[in-house]
Parts: sequence; C-alpha cells; structure tokens
Amino acid sequence: MRKTFLFMDTVLNKVDAKGRVSLPSDYRAIVKESESEIVCYRSLCAPCIEGCLEDLLEKLASEMEDSLDFFSQKQDDLTNLIFGDAKRYPFDSTGRIMLSEKLLKHAQITDSAVFVGKGRKFQIWNPENWEKEEQRIRTEVLKNRPSLKGAGNES
Repeated sequence: MRKTFLFMDTVLNKVDAKGRVSLPSDYRAIVKESESEIVCYRSLCAPCIEGCLEDLLEKLASEMEDSLDFFSQKQDDLTNLIFGDAKRYPFDSTGRIMLSEKLLKHAQITDSAVFVGKGRKFQIWNPENWEKEEQRIRTEVLKNRPSLKGAGNES
C-alpha cells in the first residue's frame, strides 16, 4: 500500500527579488520521501498558488478521463486551466523554489508568502490576503458548525 503524504501547518517565508522562496522544511521532507516533485499552478477559485505532489495531478488526470467526455468543452477547459498552467518546481540545495512571474502576479505575492497545508495539497498566499481568507473561513465554519461521523461524535 502506498503511503499518503499530508501537507500541514501554516508557514510564512520571505520571497527574494528573483521570486525564490524556501519551501517549508516539512514540505521538503515530504517531497524527498515521496520521490515525487512539487507541481504548482494558479488556483481556479482563489488569488493563490496551488501546490501538490505530481502524483496527485496524475490521479486527477485519471479521474477526469474516467468522469468527463474526452472531447467535451468542460474537459478541455479544466485540463487547459490546470495542466496547461502547471509546472514542476524542483527546490535547490537551500530548499528554495523559484516561482514564475505568472504565479506571483496571480497570488499578488511580493516579498513574503504564506504556505498553507491542505492535506494532499497546499496553497501559497500573499500574507494579507491569507489573513482575510482565514477570517472568512473561520466565520463560515463557526456559523455552520460542521460535524464528521466517526470523528469523536457519539451517535
């Protein structure tokens, strides 16, 4: 059985003038242990960068092939936006990745970036935008009070 790797924590790192930012050390360890590569692309629904192991995109490609008509407009649109935008981002000997200008512009990232773990993927945000998004999320979750069966709830 293949091990599942989870990106966790929220980490603020500096971005240098060339667009290089240190991948959090826990994230680097995941990449090394998984023997995969980091892939990043512009988020489809937020002003941030999505990142994951290449394996997750392989799984997504398979699921899209199984569930969408190969010649449909929906399939074309999604594959163009995800795979046409995605790129492998290897990290250097100091643990930095060099984000493209396109990604930095989309996420409005200049001198610092917040890495937000989301389980099988992570996001990279402008710190001010993340602060607003985190507050929105907390407000929404507290208002709706979700529950998970089997997560400590006695039913």
